[in-house]
Amino acid sequence: MAAVNKVFAARLAGLVVLGPDGESIGRVRDVVITIRVGRQQPRVLGLVVELVTRRRIFVPMLRVTAVEPGSVTLTGSVSLRKFTQKPGEVLALAQVVDTRVRVDDPELDDLAGVDVLVVDLGIELTRTRDWVVNRVAVRKPRAGLARRSPIHVVAWQHVQGLTNSQLDLPGQGVSQLLAQFEGMRPADVANAMRDLPDKRKHEVALALDDERLADVLQELPTDDQTDLLTHLEVERAADVLEAMDPDDAADLLGELPETEAESLLQLMDPEDSEPVRRLLEHSPDTAGGLMTPEPVILTPATTVAEALARARHPDLTPALASMAFVVRPPISTPTGRYLGCVHIQRLLREPPASLVGGLLDTDLIRLSPEDPLAQVTRYFARYNLVCGPVVDDEGHLLGAVAVDDVLDHLLPEDWREEESVDE
Repeated sequence: MAAVNKVFAARLAGLVVLGPDGESIGRVRDVVITIRVGRQQPRVLGLVVELVTRRRIFVPMLRVTAVEPGSVTLTGSVSLRKFTQKPGEVLALAQVVDTRVRVDDPELDDLAGVDVLVVDLGIELTRTRDWVVNRVAVRKPRAGLARRSPIHVVAWQHVQGLTNSQLDLPGQGVSQLLAQFEGMRPADVANAMRDLPDKRKHEVALALDDERLADVLQELPTDDQTDLLTHLEVERAADVLEAMDPDDAADLLGELPETEAESLLQLMDPEDSEPVRRLLEHSPDTAGGLMTPEPVILTPATTVAEALARARHPDLTPALASMAFVVRPPISTPTGRYLGCVHIQRLLREPPASLVGGLLDTDLIRLSPEDPLAQVTRYFARYNLVCGPVVDDEGHLLGAVAVDDVLDHLLPEDWREEESVDE
């Protein structure tokens, strides 16, 4: 295919990036520009490319040899250091799109004196081999349920308001960012949000629904979690905490001042706050602080078919779905007397109508809520498990510890901020 010398930034997003040998190395996620004084056309500095390892790197435009409809081709070597936005750099899609501007194009009288939204930026390769922003696609904001207005493409010099100070103003839309995050795993959304300026992080958090924001928060480093939560209105923050897994909500509340944490707990629904309060009673580096109070809990009269249906619940992690715990009623933690566990692999080999009460593993050692992290780690290694029961002195099941929660506490606090794979 023939290379192009004019393209819109949004068209680049998601394109495959090919190395000099034609091998795919990642995908374009954004375009880095620098906005200059006056009405000089902004220079395009490079691309933000997401590698297959999910690390985002910066590729200078000087390394781009061809922009084609389905790919971007590079030449020479590029630094694999994680992309960090520098002062004066602006992300075209993450920061510029959805900004309100004014247009003074004499051929577009209907846009005169009206706030319009930036939809996209057109970039062009000049004779000096530099890429610059030369066009801006804009449209009027949608009014209520009205149909979207048409898009107008305006020369850069006829656009007013695209300045660094304007981009710092609050209240910017995030539709382009949300479209990029659609279908992404929460961990990948969290990784992408970490690279955004603080202002945009807060705007994205406000726009996400409670369930989605809760899932993303659970994948962010502690500092980012507390920052985003404290920038929400307290009622919204309580709603998000309700949507989080109880153990993750307890970890987050444990990082807040005691008075703030208690205020949020009081705003939460008692049914959601009660298990969180119980977790906060334990030190975070013990089995009681690591556990989730919502594993798969069954009665002896549950059939194998019912047990497998419970294990298929989409909200369960693979670790928690690997084992079910059988108790006397009540089955909400803290439960009635703990009887034993049943491994999902065992259930898969049994007739669907069999009762789990006859399939129990009663010999598996139980964790105590006071067991320290080191002991919990040895427990998983000794018995080759990814999930284990936490039982109190009276024989009540309090919850279960999953191996992913153990890893979270064994790794350095900033492990999410470090490079995941050495290139």
